[in-house]
Amino acid sequence: MRSVHTKLDFNLLIALDVLLEECSVTAAADRLAVSEPAMSRTLGRIRKVIEDPVLVRAGHTMQPTPRAVAMRSEVRALVQRTRAVLAPAGEPDPGSLTRTFTISANDAMVTSVGDHLLTCVEQQAPKVTLRFLAEPPGDHAGLRDGSIDLQMGVLGPLAPEVHTELLATDHTVMVMRPDHPLAEGELTAERVAAARHIVTSRRGRLSGPVDDALAARGLGRRAVVVAPTFAATLLMLANRHDVVGLFPWRQYRTNVRTLGLVTRELPIPLPPLQLSMAWHPRDDADPAHRWLRSRIRHSAKAVLEPDDTPDDIPAR
Repeated sequence: MRSVHTKLDFNLLIALDVLLEECSVTAAADRLAVSEPAMSRTLGRIRKVIEDPVLVRAGHTMQPTPRAVAMRSEVRALVQRTRAVLAPAGEPDPGSLTRTFTISANDAMVTSVGDHLLTCVEQQAPKVTLRFLAEPPGDHAGLRDGSIDLQMGVLGPLAPEVHTELLATDHTVMVMRPDHPLAEGELTAERVAAARHIVTSRRGRLSGPVDDALAARGLGRRAVVVAPTFAATLLMLANRHDVVGLFPWRQYRTNVRTLGLVTRELPIPLPPLQLSMAWHPRDDADPAHRWLRSRIRHSAKAVLEPDDTPDDIPAR
């Protein structure tokens, strides 16, 4: 039986993590600030150690081997855990922090808290990259396997070990163009039900909490179209005078006002929107991750505090 004696090198694990993420020697070299030949040599060392090609040429791109795909999440978790162990005590120096943080959030959180967070990062930690991913359609395994550093928004079921923290609460308002009929007069549940609605759902669902509230009153609404993001709904509302949409107020108030749209408070109560962040306990003590969480708290406070109310048009 052949025995391979290789000196353990944590840098190989870091390089493997980046190679599996980028699936490109050139991109991995750029990420790690090394030359492309040096990155190719590192890939050769990795192939020798694990006795697998790792990445293979497929036309103009490189594809991971089945073993590389199988080990991807474990490699990411090992790198993150090792960084946490080796990180010096105390707070990091944001100015010298070089890190890519992957954050899962819907477009409402990205364009509100995320936009403010980007400004903070650009000012304090110019070498940090924020990578926002759309919310996953199924479970939230990304926190557990390490492919996601943090999740923001209205959180669904999470693994029992995941840490969560409430950032703020929001509520739902109706948004429309100023020339829409519902922009004037008393807004009743019957008028809400009779309107033509754009429904926002990343999963393509035709109904939501407002439909339950209307059904309790023996009413139903007409969904004329379903949009996958609030941003898409907002632009459709700006172009069409005959439809209305429902939005989280504090997350979208700036965009609503910028587009010249108006808001109305709903005449039916809906559950408040609990906006939270979640992270895996392995990142709890990581100084860089603690810094990120502190910046998110700051951005959420700046963006989501109830410093004003919707521009509800009074009844005439």
